[in-house]
Amino acid sequence: MFLWDKSYKLYNFWYYILGSFILILFSTLGQIPLLFFLPTELPSPETSSMEILNTIPSNLRFFLVLISFVAVLPGIWLVVKKLHDLPLMSIISSRKKLDFGRILFSFSLWGIVASFLIISGYFISPENYEINFKLKEFLILFIIAILLVPIQTSVEEIVFRGYLMQGFGNWFNSRLMALILSCSVFGLLHIVNPEVTKLGYGFIFVYLIGSFAMGITVLMDKGLELALGWHAANNLVIFLLYTSEWSVLQTEAVFKDISDPSFGLLDIFLGSLIYPVIVYVFARKYSWNNWNEKLISRIRN
Repeated sequence: MFLWDKSYKLYNFWYYILGSFILILFSTLGQIPLLFFLPTELPSPETSSMEILNTIPSNLRFFLVLISFVAVLPGIWLVVKKLHDLPLMSIISSRKKLDFGRILFSFSLWGIVASFLIISGYFISPENYEINFKLKEFLILFIIAILLVPIQTSVEEIVFRGYLMQGFGNWFNSRLMALILSCSVFGLLHIVNPEVTKLGYGFIFVYLIGSFAMGITVLMDKGLELALGWHAANNLVIFLLYTSEWSVLQTEAVFKDISDPSFGLLDIFLGSLIYPVIVYVFARKYSWNNWNEKLISRIRN
């Protein structure tokens, strides 16, 4: 059984709190290179952290932000293997090895959907966009993204929908609580993103829907593979095709949104519709069953 196999000796939740602090420490160490590129003097006392970050050239900034996730990888190994004395696959998949077919399928599916949404948005309302394509800068962005974005998204999946989901589930003896807490933490962490500041706190609802859709996928499929591909495709497509002045990471993407930021019922409707459809496609393809048992049952009888 993924995450809560009877052969696993799971420690109490204090170990997961300690493990989380260790992972935060490794992430913080990974951010040290970024400090060397920040300005030594603030342009003005009112300058925000995002404005300070944006003083770094975009591709260099993108690289420095993502490299911090690479630093978390040895932290994951240390926490899982040494602190918890568990195999790494215990928080990744119930299968003996990663199913790359699943990763590729979900990556392709969501990559096509996300690309269609962005490109169709440009053709429907071209006045809201400008073509931002610059060959040299885009090629550099492409190389950085292909190499580092899958690491970034994989680290997030392993930590939140692997490690923390295992910890919450063991603590509450409930798959449902594991799903709710791990996905809520992941979604609510995005509340500090500038998109939420510009679009309003209602936009966090979109993050939460996506987070829960991936969480349900992880539990039903007994592994992270589908979520790994889904998350990687999502971030790659966004970083390569879409940017704006209020994006959390402004990149040398193909399209730049120059419209006034807005968020309404249509955005909620699209998020509420598309994510469940993706989960449904996975369920049909991989013949999921026993939904109650996998999503809301107790872990230990």
